[in-house]
Amino acid sequence: MRKRLRGAVIALLQSGLFLGQMGLKANDQTSAMLDITSGIGEASVWPNGQRSSSEKPMGADALSEVLKTVRLTGAAFFDVAAKAPWVAESPAREMILPKILPGAEHLIAYHVVTEGRCFANIIGEAPITVEAGEVIVFTKCDPHVLASSPGMRADPAGPNAIDAIAGSQLPFFVNYGGDGPYSAKLVCGYLACDARPFNPLLDHLPPVIKSGGSRGGDAPWLGQFMRFAVMESADKRAGGESVLARLSELMFIEVIRRHLEALPPERAGWLAGLRDPFVGKALSLMHADPARGWTIDELAKDVGQSRSVLAERFASLIGSPPMHYLAHWRMQMAAGLLSGGANIATVAAEIGYGSEASFSRAFKKMVGVPPSTWNRRRQSHGQPFDQRPAPPFALTAKRAKRSGVAKPSA
Repeated sequence: MRKRLRGAVIALLQSGLFLGQMGLKANDQTSAMLDITSGIGEASVWPNGQRSSSEKPMGADALSEVLKTVRLTGAAFFDVAAKAPWVAESPAREMILPKILPGAEHLIAYHVVTEGRCFANIIGEAPITVEAGEVIVFTKCDPHVLASSPGMRADPAGPNAIDAIAGSQLPFFVNYGGDGPYSAKLVCGYLACDARPFNPLLDHLPPVIKSGGSRGGDAPWLGQFMRFAVMESADKRAGGESVLARLSELMFIEVIRRHLEALPPERAGWLAGLRDPFVGKALSLMHADPARGWTIDELAKDVGQSRSVLAERFASLIGSPPMHYLAHWRMQMAAGLLSGGANIATVAAEIGYGSEASFSRAFKKMVGVPPSTWNRRRQSHGQPFDQRPAPPFALTAKRAKRSGVAKPSA
């Protein structure tokens, strides 16, 4: 079994599904995999951003485009074994983020239960039972607790506890609790991404998503992730940290997909817009060719709806008119290009502006600062991302405020 799993990992690596296409930056690797596997071809665009009159517009995978542009990145990975009674409390994201990816703006925490069960909750909210084979994702990395019983709390970690293991080789192994049998084993980690100037996915995710468990014939997807993760954690082979980071990115994307599929029909928001046949197609077309001089009339014609109906439907689901959405998306693309070292003239041409001046005015209006200022600030905060691990929970002694004392030991 181990040989078959390792062979599958190697095959994926060799095919480029995990490492992406040659020439892509590391933070684009997962999205490159999605582009390859989605079955949706990229739109053909002439150098001036225009299409030939005979060319039929093609769509893009809007979710993949957003994940690629906001640089979703698996940043840390931990193998946790816990013996009841135990409790672990996540430090504040402001304390963790600089240790994981200096310069990143947003942090996501996830916990996969591989054996047993635990209770998880944002501090102050009701506990959620997480069974073996399930994952819980804290999309905003709000302060949260994992424990063997509901209602337990732990002392938060201080800066010294986090600094103590920063720079350790991943995965980092953590033991919680006393001397009894293990009541839960978990795979935990963090992902980071950009939040500004425009991240439509983050703006529309709930604070907590639980996924996994039984779901028809495709339930083993999380089990496959667990087996790969546990194998890589145990072996600590060359390149293991990169494989673990890509695995966490893929797991998160699958959680988002399942959340999208489970949304009720009446739900509004960007994810609901992806699912709508007309709004989703409009998003797909704009993401495929953001530099095109789109108008609402052209977009409505390509989507197959009237101008007024599309405008109303788009605004109802997404929360802004189509052209406003496109303008903000262009600024997100511009921010990424600027961070990558492109000059202002190149960025302006790349996203469809006729001059540096018009682009700079639009950027300042929507982002709040000129592009040159934005770029200087990003560079001064450690861009590009510099990966370093941090502990998923307080690694000092923890005081259970309900019953028992939970003391982790490395």
